[in-house]
Amino acid sequence: MGVFAMRLPDVGEGIAEAELTEWHVKPGDIVQEDDILAAVMTDKAAVEVPSAVAGKVLELGGEIGEMMAIGSVLIRIEVDGDGNESADAAAAAQAAKPAAAKPAAPEEAGATPEPEDKPAAAPAAPAPVAAPAAKKPGHRLPRPEGAKPLAAPSVRARARSEGVDLRHVPGTGPGGRISHEDLDNWIASGGIQQGSVKRGRNTGVEEIRVIGMRRKIAEKMALSKRQIPHITIVEEVEMGALEDLRAALNKKHAGERPKLTLLPFLMRAIVEAVREQPGLNARFDDEAGVIHRHGGVHIGIATQTPQGLNVPVVHHAEAGSLWDNAGELARLAEAAREGSIKREELTGGTITITSLGALGAIATTPIINHPEVAIVGVNKMQIRPVWDGQQFQPRKMMNLSCSFDHRVVDGWDAAVFVQKLKTLLESPAMLFVEG
Repeated sequence: MGVFAMRLPDVGEGIAEAELTEWHVKPGDIVQEDDILAAVMTDKAAVEVPSAVAGKVLELGGEIGEMMAIGSVLIRIEVDGDGNESADAAAAAQAAKPAAAKPAAPEEAGATPEPEDKPAAAPAAPAPVAAPAAKKPGHRLPRPEGAKPLAAPSVRARARSEGVDLRHVPGTGPGGRISHEDLDNWIASGGIQQGSVKRGRNTGVEEIRVIGMRRKIAEKMALSKRQIPHITIVEEVEMGALEDLRAALNKKHAGERPKLTLLPFLMRAIVEAVREQPGLNARFDDEAGVIHRHGGVHIGIATQTPQGLNVPVVHHAEAGSLWDNAGELARLAEAAREGSIKREELTGGTITITSLGALGAIATTPIINHPEVAIVGVNKMQIRPVWDGQQFQPRKMMNLSCSFDHRVVDGWDAAVFVQKLKTLLESPAMLFVEG
């Protein structure tokens, strides 16, 4: 038998380290070649790492949330044959790891462990006859889940008059029976009033480590807000004509072509708008002080997934038809939600669309996807009264919220861009007019 030290492979071009986000095995497990051992995170792409050999897991090389260098030992597996690491080297590596602090068990230490900060013991005094510990205010004797609280009729009557739900009151009597003293202690401890029922304070605190996708999102958002001075413009758009056209096209091509949502129309409008203002279809290299204006329009679509926010990119939206972009958008969104999306499908965006769909608000302030210089936010569509010069008419309206990098985009240029989008969306036939 030998030891095979499997190292973290190169999971992406130019990646020097990756965050360990999940273990699929534990020491003692038997694995086969190509079994998934772990998952790591690079940028916004989660990558599963398969086993290169079959054998028994001896040691895990890192903790969840740890950043591991490419080439470092990910796992050690006992294999048939010589392996690639001597047993002595494996033992030395294990011994070099700092041992986790572990309190000795009473039977191992020979005595009951005491807190380190316990003051020196005072001289023993005759033990007084102690009141039952259960009489301390707030001490709760176990009561089976859903069991009816035990209390005398007089206690129940008093609880009703005080607005106290006895299901939440600790009982210190036999079988958890609630006494008048228990009721006094409960009221004195400050049960929180909710309606006509007093409930106990919930003092629990859950600690959740920010790792994996959530940590990447946090870093990206912090970078964008720290580096980019945002300017946001909100404009109202009448959507009736576009919605009628969208419904007619979906009806005409039902079952033959991808279903059209608002987004493919907006993507087409962006392609037309940046043709006149190429400075908004760009990426800004902060360190070099260089703006890269792109000919191709690569539109990122902010997509909510079970793992967190992802931004799949529809590359070369300018070359696709309305239905081409709709189909690609649906494919990427599904891959992002399933976790099967490729790294190259999450990179290279030049401008982003973000939408909360039906949950959207009247207006939002989108955060730019660094290092891009513009983002278009879609808000909720709703019927609003609109003045037509003579009277108010019901119209299907939606607000666009667009943010821009004010270092490289002037307010005038931002306003021109938004107005162009408004014009195209309100007169959707213009989206199909060449030139």
